[in-house]
Amino acid sequence: MPPRPRGALEVGDVVYLRRPSVRDESEFVRLVRESRAFLRPWVFTAPQDAEEFNEFLRRVRRDNADGLLVCRREDDAIVGVYLVSQIVRGALNSGYLAYYSFMAFTGRGYMTEGLGLVLRHVFGPMKLHRVEANIQPHNAPSIALVRRFGFRLEGYSPRYLKIGGSWRDHERWALTIEDWRAGRSRR
Repeated sequence: MPPRPRGALEVGDVVYLRRPSVRDESEFVRLVRESRAFLRPWVFTAPQDAEEFNEFLRRVRRDNADGLLVCRREDDAIVGVYLVSQIVRGALNSGYLAYYSFMAFTGRGYMTEGLGLVLRHVFGPMKLHRVEANIQPHNAPSIALVRRFGFRLEGYSPRYLKIGGSWRDHERWALTIEDWRAGRSRR
């Protein structure tokens, strides 16, 4: 087993989580460009140049957001990203979860292990009570991913988000810390 990667927030068997930095710009932008056709129609806002990447860094460093890169332990390659945004503290203590993988790394279980690490992070150090993932109904891989971790379907929101110039319907999937703990004890 390789040693704990430097800067890792959570470490799994195959991948680990860390926050993005300016050093990631070249690799990240290259991966987004190579994955552009794969990411559509689900993702249109992934940074495709230096300016967009710098804006991405500014967004994920705000108090109400966190950006987490999923990196492969064997070579530190960035395989995907999880974003926790619109974090509201106080009585709600919740955030929205978004994610995407890069085309060259799909189908290998990296994002599955990564989501387990993300949930450990949001319900552990971040101390959130709930996370919600809004997913387009035809995005079967994303729905399957959240289902594996016990997210429950809470509703359907017609014309919920404007993506790629069109208003898109979304399903609302959510997980609370209590559900997460119960699921972990069953595994």
